[in-house]
This record gives sequence, C-alpha cells and structure tokens, in this order.
Amino acid sequence: MYPAIEPYEVGRLEVSTVHSLYYEVSGNKDGSPVVFLHGGPGGGVDAKDRGFFDPKKYKIVLFDQRGAGKSTPSACLEDNTTWDLVEDIEKLRKKLNVENWHVFGGSWGSTLSLAYAQTHPGRVKSLVMRGIFTLRKSELHFFYQDGASHLFPEAWEEYIAPIPEQERHDMVLAYHAQLNAVDDTTRIIAAKAWAKWEMSTSRLHVSAEAVAQAEKDDFANAFARIENHYFVNEGFMRDGQLLEKQEIDKIRHIPTIVVQGRYDVVCPATTAHALKKVWPEITLHIVPDAGHSSREPGIEKLLVEAADKMADL
Repeated sequence: MYPAIEPYEVGRLEVSTVHSLYYEVSGNKDGSPVVFLHGGPGGGVDAKDRGFFDPKKYKIVLFDQRGAGKSTPSACLEDNTTWDLVEDIEKLRKKLNVENWHVFGGSWGSTLSLAYAQTHPGRVKSLVMRGIFTLRKSELHFFYQDGASHLFPEAWEEYIAPIPEQERHDMVLAYHAQLNAVDDTTRIIAAKAWAKWEMSTSRLHVSAEAVAQAEKDDFANAFARIENHYFVNEGFMRDGQLLEKQEIDKIRHIPTIVVQGRYDVVCPATTAHALKKVWPEITLHIVPDAGHSSREPGIEKLLVEAADKMADL
C-alpha cells in the first residue's frame, strides 16, 4: 500500500431531492483518474482506500454511496437502487470534469463496477475488481441461508439469534422486517447481528477490529439496512444479469484484472470462475491464502500491483 495521504478536495454532490453524497479527491491533480467503489452496499469508504493507488500517477476519487458513510441521509433506502448508484457515478464524473476513468471495486464494489461499465462502457479505461459478487440468488443463499454456516457455526448461531425459529427458512426476508422495524432497539440489535456475521467471516484470520466495527450503531444500521434492502430486491436486476453474454460483450474490450481469495466465503470463488468462463480475456488471480477482505496481505499486494499496471493505460 502507498503511504497515507490527505485529499486536496472534499465536497458534497446533490444527486436527488433526497440524497447528498460525500466525495473526496487526492493524489495528482493531473494524474489518470480512478474511482473507488466501496463494498456493502452501505459500507462507505475508508482513508486507507487511497493507499491502493500511486499518488504520483493517479487522481484518486473516493465517494460514499447513497445512505452510506458520510453521505446523507444515513441508512436511507428511498431512491436507493443499483441503477441510481450507476448514474451517481456518472454525475460525479461530470462534476469532476473527467472524460473517462479507471474503475476499482471489491465485493459489492465489483457488482457496481460491472453494472457501471456495462451501462457506460465508453467511460471506463480499465477495471480492477476483487471478490466478485453478482447478486445471484445462489450467492445470497450460500452466505445468508445455507453454506457459510457450515464453516462458521458459532458465528452463525449469533447471526440467527434475533430471528424467531419459525422465520429462519428465509433469513434475508426475516431480517428485512427487523431492520425496518419502528422500534429502534429491535432495528439496532438486528443491524449489529447482521453486520457482525459478515465481519466475522470476511477474513482468513478474523480481525477483532473489523468485528468491533459491527458494534457501532451508525455503521451497523447503514450497512445492514442498505445491504438487506438490495438483497431482498435481488439487486434490482435479472438473476445473473451481469454475467450474461450480451452484457459482457459490452465490456469485453476493457482491460480487466480480478483478484479473488481462494477461501472467500462471503463472495466465493465460483462467481469469479463464472466471470472468467464468460469473459476469458480477463486476468484472474486466485490468492491461495486469503479470504474476502481487501486487507488480506496477498489480496492487498495484488490489488496495488494491478492498479500500478493500469495507471499508464
């Protein structure tokens, strides 16, 4: 990772009558523009995310998606869909007077990277993606219903605890009711349990710091409510849409590097493999000793190398 830097521009972008997005720009004002798409949805950006990019070569753009991080209103589900976010990226590009840019995203950020590139292929110079996630029903079922639970049974017990036993046949739907409850206590308990499940499973060696993040009311509320909202609505797209040949054909020409942890249980390698099958032109790196998080040493290293490689395109 590159040394910590501070942004030289921080602002807000009004993208609707409801939503105002936080954004920041750092690095080289005259560098090659790159936009960082955070995970979740609902996760928000972190100052460390600037470190994937060479500040001498890149004009680094980070922003919090609708309802996430420093964007307002926090945890708001109104006018919050995949396609709203795709157009927000375009609004930010125009705001910053960028002709086209590199796109970098992991987990949900990879979903949004694919959706944006397939909608606006002429604006994307390259794609660097990590932990491929396409919101197929099979992917959601594995992590939230029956799959990852077999590997993390003790964390799973905590995850299902807020949900009455008779409702556990559809955990995403059951959580939807609690995360949108009128009662604040019910909502926050559910949000923390939802967020803790992901934080407890996202690394090969579990991070106490990441798990502690799930205990923060504001983070957990935005993270859990927005994620669940997208998952209940199946990403506001056809099942498997992002992997369809006619969609991949729109972006086949874009230089693309994918970094995938072998032991990623949040976004298992089967999805990155499916992407490679329909799009053999991409470079796919499977990291043998890593889980899901971009902070895994092997993943972090390859992401920095990928960004370095794309910088001169």
